[in-house]
Amino acid sequence: MSALHICLDHRAADGFRLAVDFSLPGTGVTALYGPSGSGKTTLLDCVAGLRTVRGGNIALGEQHWQDARRTLPAWQRGIGYVFQDARLFPHLSVRDNLLYGVARQPTGAPVQFDEAVAWLELGDLLQRQPDTLSAGQRQRVAIGRALLAAQRLVLLDEPLANLDYEATRQCLRGLKNIAGQHRLPMLYVSHDIEEVSELADHIALLEGGNLVGQGSLIDMCSRIDSRLAHEEQAAAIVSGTVARHDHAYGLSELGVAGQTLWVNQLHEDIGSARRVRIPARDVSLCRAKPEGTSILNVFRVTIAEIEDSGDARLLLRLALGDQFLLARITRKSATELRFAVGDEVFAQVKSAALLMEAL
Repeated sequence: MSALHICLDHRAADGFRLAVDFSLPGTGVTALYGPSGSGKTTLLDCVAGLRTVRGGNIALGEQHWQDARRTLPAWQRGIGYVFQDARLFPHLSVRDNLLYGVARQPTGAPVQFDEAVAWLELGDLLQRQPDTLSAGQRQRVAIGRALLAAQRLVLLDEPLANLDYEATRQCLRGLKNIAGQHRLPMLYVSHDIEEVSELADHIALLEGGNLVGQGSLIDMCSRIDSRLAHEEQAAAIVSGTVARHDHAYGLSELGVAGQTLWVNQLHEDIGSARRVRIPARDVSLCRAKPEGTSILNVFRVTIAEIEDSGDARLLLRLALGDQFLLARITRKSATELRFAVGDEVFAQVKSAALLMEAL
């Protein structure tokens, strides 16, 4: 599918200005990420046609939703929208809430009713009323209704913001099922980078109503000049292949750039691809390969970049084959060990947060 192009200069009544001109992929999941007040929801509402914007241009491929000549109303854009609160119809059952989305679709809709029910694990809920559902169940129904209503694009505005941990995991599992089995593009708004890391293929960074960067999630998370690298929860994402399972110790071995990464035991077949999020704070460096350590994951890496902000800590970008790790260490350690760009060193990974279904 062709790209989504957005060119807007929108001034809200409260004085906020959203000024952007960029294109996003027309496939997969694109995250709109940034702090509160950065313009994420405003942008989503403009794409949906829920905000009146003078001028500008919004188009998905050859489908022009807004240009100098006209603005297509929201109901004609073929978009499904998931809000922070589920907004289900209280007088309709779960089945009928979902069928409301189906009713808006022409013949040959991208997603079928049975598919949405299976992906979001809604089969046992179809006869229930919204007021008998948990918050997470209601949100999964809302996601299903939006999916069934969408012909071209699904928009999600912090759909997990009001959910507890277990409900968040259930919804994420459903969204990953959708992303893995269907090519209907999604724009996903969040200010939680760990949530974004589980779901997105591409990320666009917003700040103060402006786009400050965009790219593939894996690339942006490992770039030392990205705003993501300067957050406390900064983490690189690497991809690997399941090499074997060690059932005796409850571990699985991933091959990453010809080296070994141990993680908690997986259920995937040998050869399956996985993504792993490795926080910069959980990476330490050694000049010599450590011995007698309890840390299982030790990689031979090359220091690709060093960012010295003058603070007590430095950020290093470490080449692991054609992938990268980030490490945040003290300036004192870097000075005493005389680290420099181009040095081959050993990276110890203290923990690795496993992400994503099979790629």
